[in-house]
Amino acid sequence: QTEGRVSCKMEKKSESNGHAVSERPIRIDEADGKSGRKKTTNKFMLFFKRNLLVILTVSGVLVGVGLGMAVRNLNLTRAQMTYFAFPGEMLLRMLKMIILPLVVCSLISGAASLDTRSLGKLGGIAVSYFLVTTLIASAIGVALAFIIKPGVGAGALNTNDLGLGPVTASKETTDSFLDLARNLFPSNLVAAAFRSYATDYKIISTGNTTHGNVTYQRIPVGTDTDGMNILGLVLFAMVFGVALRKLGPEGEELIRFFNSFNEATMVLVSWIMWYVPIGIMFLVGSKIVEMDDVVLLVTSLGKYIFASILGHAIHGGIVLPLIYFGLTRKNPFSFLSGLITPFTTAFATCSSSATLPSMIKCIEENNGVDKRISRFILPIGATVNMDGAALFQCIAAVFIAQLNNVELNAGQIFTILVTATASSVGAAGIPAGGIITIAIILEAIGLPTNDLSLMLAVDWIVDRTTTVVNVEGDALGAGILHFINERESRKDVPELGEVRVEAVPNSRSEEETSPLVSHHSVPIPAAGGAKPGSTESAL
Repeated sequence: QTEGRVSCKMEKKSESNGHAVSERPIRIDEADGKSGRKKTTNKFMLFFKRNLLVILTVSGVLVGVGLGMAVRNLNLTRAQMTYFAFPGEMLLRMLKMIILPLVVCSLISGAASLDTRSLGKLGGIAVSYFLVTTLIASAIGVALAFIIKPGVGAGALNTNDLGLGPVTASKETTDSFLDLARNLFPSNLVAAAFRSYATDYKIISTGNTTHGNVTYQRIPVGTDTDGMNILGLVLFAMVFGVALRKLGPEGEELIRFFNSFNEATMVLVSWIMWYVPIGIMFLVGSKIVEMDDVVLLVTSLGKYIFASILGHAIHGGIVLPLIYFGLTRKNPFSFLSGLITPFTTAFATCSSSATLPSMIKCIEENNGVDKRISRFILPIGATVNMDGAALFQCIAAVFIAQLNNVELNAGQIFTILVTATASSVGAAGIPAGGIITIAIILEAIGLPTNDLSLMLAVDWIVDRTTTVVNVEGDALGAGILHFINERESRKDVPELGEVRVEAVPNSRSEEETSPLVSHHSVPIPAAGGAKPGSTESAL
């Protein structure tokens, strides 16, 4: 009913959710305005609920910076700094606590859920992806170091001015790679959960001591060092999962056990994630409070820091997204937008291993990556795929060469590329884990290791972007494998066409049937040329 220019509609008296709705005129423009505002509010609330953890995590970093700058002026003692950092320490302890069951159970269930053919193919693609991206990262690092030349003119840089002590690294390059192979096959699985193998040296005397003909030899000796042997656990879990798959029905009970264990672990991860914003706030704040003289460090090593961060920005913002787009033809940044929480965790904790729980949770829930793929590839990537570490190690090696006025030849540059790529596999996924592997590169090209203290001084800055690039490479690798696996599945399994069956009348009322089945009533001849029975379809 319309009166003048006012359009009205009458609501009929009806029952709505058990309540009588009264009849009254409502202006259409008023109703549309209210519904529009309601829709906007609902959309905002839905967005806020979905991204609440992301908003809190990013806010934790910003509040942590402000808190650290405020507390820094209070001149806290070392003991008070330790107390201030306690909530952040608790976050790291919780994340590290969950790493062992998460890595072992996810890899066993992931390897057992994929058939051997898919496992071999996906494993080959994953290794190729990790190798190629790490080599590209190393090449970018070397190129930037020669373009920016962070060590040229910095020969007067004195570690005593910066208050740094010497860092000694006397391990031979050969022994470093042999230790990597030894850690792949731990002699004790229980000990591998908290110890790893490392070569040490002892000096022994040989010859006749009475006549003074004494010679001394340095003999490599195997020792156990604190720290989880994640490499050995990863290899064992993968092989064990394949073995359970080969058992067939006999191994199904154990596969179900590890699947349940894994799901329970992910529930624990979801609980820990809500503590992440608080922990990150105090992690960032305590690191700012602990800084001695950041201005002197940044001005002295500014070109090195700039080269490293620029290399990470190029590799993480251009190279990796281009590889993802080239292989999947999908927008890489929409994929990465669902992973803001793990990236923020990586930035705050500087640990690929500690970021693994949140990465698995977010990549499955936000990006829809197959659980079999994510739980198979992400633990491996967190252990062996260190693009960011390889990049900054190459820059550091060239930086130290320039610092000591050493001209690198083509053979030494090639050695840096290969050694950085290989040693990044063995780099621990922990804060400052990459510094130790720089010593391997320096030993390989014959450079002194006494300047490593400079790297350690600013590692807390560079290591944050390093870890973000590391976990980004793992995430995009999982996305690529998920895409390839889906495409292969569509090729292997033909699409199910419509199944036609003859059904008696009222058969659907007697029992529930598959929605893929179309019921066609049997034509019944009728007198007078009547048309056959009508066809009903549930598809």
